[in-house]
Amino acid sequence: MKQGIHPDYHDITVVMTDGSSFVTKSTWGKSGDTLRLDIDSKSHPAWTGIRQFVDSGGRLAKFKGKYQNFGIKTS
Repeated sequence: MKQGIHPDYHDITVVMTDGSSFVTKSTWGKSGDTLRLDIDSKSHPAWTGIRQFVDSGGRLAKFKGKYQNFGIKTS
């Protein structure tokens, strides 16, 4: 394997949506960083079969505010 061409592979902590966590190796972030998940296998409808509405960061509110007056005006 060539030296100096691969990203740093180190330990990080992953925190799931329910608060549980585990340590894994990754190229994400720096050694010892914590990755907090917004959606994971415990909360995603593809795995749970339950439809949920997740609005992380207020994206829906921002969208509604931006386009609230968009469309056909009624008299």
